Amino acid sequence: MYEFVSGPLVWIAFIIFIGGSLYRIYYMLSNSKKETVVFPHMSLEHSLASLVHWVIPFNNQYMRKRPIFTIVSFAFHICLVFTPIFLLAHVILLDESWNISWWSLPEGVADWMTIIVIAGCIFFLYRRLTDPVVKNVTDGSDYLLLAITALPFITGFIAYHQLFAYKTILIVHILAGEIMLIAIPFTRLSHMLFFVFTRAYFGSEQGHVKHSKDW
Repeated sequence: MYEFVSGPLVWIAFIIFIGGSLYRIYYMLSNSKKETVVFPHMSLEHSLASLVHWVIPFNNQYMRKRPIFTIVSFAFHICLVFTPIFLLAHVILLDESWNISWWSLPEGVADWMTIIVIAGCIFFLYRRLTDPVVKNVTDGSDYLLLAITALPFITGFIAYHQLFAYKTILIVHILAGEIMLIAIPFTRLSHMLFFVFTRAYFGSEQGHVKHSKDW
């Protein structure tokens, strides 16, 4: 089982992730060209301004009005992206498999970043259960996506600390990571692919068309 999930299934997951992501981006761009209000209104200046203002914490009114959410959201997304990329164990696997390696995080730092992701998932779950506005637009798929996001980090934390049957937890961890990769292009997790395009569009619409700011 371990040989399958750590071998052929990894390739399958990456092929679906990369292929699905490229298809979704191509589909979005090709459909946008058919619209009469998207590309004609796009502005590089306003797109970049919007992106800069939305990637800096507390640099817009929405974030300043929600300080706790802003702190948790930024910490969560930073750790979500950079922990698996720069985790020592993952870098070693890449080096052994494809002779590719780069700088890795100290294990203690990666451990705390993993905890931040797990804590962030708990925070977002609590928010969906208690905030009336968010709860009103939440359905079962949102809880499933939270579980898909949290499980690779929970199982990775357990495997690293060898709290239970290591081999079994490791297999579950690899499977969870592969499920998350496959899910990204085809679920709302795809916002990580479209964030730049979304911000560019809204920034251009507000600045180039309405002559106002989206921050």
